[in-house]
Amino acid sequence: MCRSIVTLRDPEPASDADVRAAALQYVRKVSGYRAPSRANQEVFERAVDEIAGATRELLDGLVSRASARPARPA
Repeated sequence: MCRSIVTLRDPEPASDADVRAAALQYVRKVSGYRAPSRANQEVFERAVDEIAGATRELLDGLVSRASARPARPA
């Protein structure tokens, strides 16, 4: 894929701006457009919104190994 895509799964949640930027980068790469024409603007933006939503859902649903383990008794 693209080497400049960064991993958004960190110990701290990714910001909405980071998620949207990654979605925009993906849509640009797949579509081949850096900036779409007026005729393609609506579908381009809708794709960015949908991918950002799916990305947020993925990140919010991921379980890390540390959080999946039961807490140890003190």
